[in-house]
Amino acid sequence: MPTRSFEKAPPAPPLLPALPRAGRRRLWLGVEDRDVLWLYLLTRAALWSTAYGARWLFPADADTHDPGPVLAPFERWDWGHFLNVARDGYFPEGRGPWDAEWDNREAFFPGFPLVLRAVHTVVPHWTAAGLLISFVAGGIAVLALARIARLYLPDEGAGRRTVQLLLISPCAVFLAAGYSESLFLALALPAWLAAHRRNWPLAATLAALATTVRISGLFLAAALALHFVLTARTRAHWRPLPWLALPALPAALYAWYLHAYTGDWMAWKHAQERGWYRHFHAPWETWNTTWDSAFDQVLATGYAYMLQAELLAMAVGLTLAVLLMRRRRWPEALYVGLSLWALGTSYWYQSIPRATLLWWPLWIILAAWTLRSPRFRTAYYCLATPLSTLFALTFLTGRWTG
Repeated sequence: MPTRSFEKAPPAPPLLPALPRAGRRRLWLGVEDRDVLWLYLLTRAALWSTAYGARWLFPADADTHDPGPVLAPFERWDWGHFLNVARDGYFPEGRGPWDAEWDNREAFFPGFPLVLRAVHTVVPHWTAAGLLISFVAGGIAVLALARIARLYLPDEGAGRRTVQLLLISPCAVFLAAGYSESLFLALALPAWLAAHRRNWPLAATLAALATTVRISGLFLAAALALHFVLTARTRAHWRPLPWLALPALPAALYAWYLHAYTGDWMAWKHAQERGWYRHFHAPWETWNTTWDSAFDQVLATGYAYMLQAELLAMAVGLTLAVLLMRRRRWPEALYVGLSLWALGTSYWYQSIPRATLLWWPLWIILAAWTLRSPRFRTAYYCLATPLSTLFALTFLTGRWTG
C-alpha cells in the first residue's frame, strides 16, 4: 500500500488509495464535514461583507452619494462573457468573429452559461443566479476536497485544514463570484473520489461534465486515464476502459458546434488568441515577456503588479509539479503539468493565480506542512491574509491601477 501522506515518497509506483469499505456508501455528513461547511459559510459571509463595504468605500466616483447596486461588485471581467452567452447565445443575430467589435465569447465553454440560463428561470436576477450556482457548487467542492485530503493525510482535521487553506488563498474570491471555478471543482473533485473507488463510469461522467465547464476537464481526463493504467491489475479492472473516452465528447461536440457557425474547427483556440493573446510561444519566451512587462516599467503599476502575481503563481505551479513527481504522484503531476503547459505557452501569463484554485494537490501539500510545522502555518496565514484581501478588493472594485 502507498503512503497516505504527501510528506514521504512511496517505495513503489503509487496506487491511489481506495476509500475504506465502511465509507464507500456513506453519504451523510460527518462531524468534520459539518465543520467544513461551517467554515465555508463563514468565509462566504466575510466576502459578502467585503463586497458590501467595497461599494461604499471605493466607488468609481469619489463624490457620489449612491454606492450602486448591491451585487455590482460581482459583475466584473469574465462575468460579462458568461452573462452574454447565457442570455443571448454565442452568435446572436448573426454576429460572430467576422465582426470588428466581436467580444470573442466562444472562448468560454458552455457548461457554466447553460447552468446559469437554467437557474435564471427560477432566479430572475442574472447576477444572483450566478452567485447561487457558485455558492452551491462551492459547498460541494469543499466537502469533496476535505474527503480527498483525508485519503492522503492521516492527521486529525486534515480535511478541514485543506479547505481552510483553499478558502483563504489569494484568489479565493473567484470561488464566490459567478465564475466557472466553483462549478468545475464541484464536478472534478467528486470525479477524483469516484476514481479512488474505481467507479470509472461515474468518474468519467463527472469528468465529461467538468469538460463542458472548462478546458481543464481534458487535463483531468488525462490524469484519470493515467490513474486507471496505474491501478488496473486484473482483466475485470480493465473492462471500464472505454468509459475514459467520454470526457473528450463534450469538447468534440463544442468544436463541431462552433464549426457549424464559423466554418472553423479551431474557433475556440482562435477566440483565445484574438481576445487574450494566447498564441503559442515557447515557455521560456512567455516567461521572459511576462518578466519584462512586470519589472521594466512598461505597463501601469496595477498591471505590472498582476503580472508579478502571475510569475509567482507559475513558480508555485512548477514547484508543485516537481514535488508531485518526486513523490511519484504521477496522475496529479500530469494534471498540474498540463495546466502549466496550457497557461505557460501564450504571449504572456494570464489567469495562473486563478488556476491555483483548481490544483487540489497544492492545498493538500500545504495542509500537510501546516499540520506538522506551526511556524509554516503562521507564515502562510500572515502572507495569505493580506494577499487575499488585496485580490478581493481588486476584483470587487474592478480596479487594476488603484
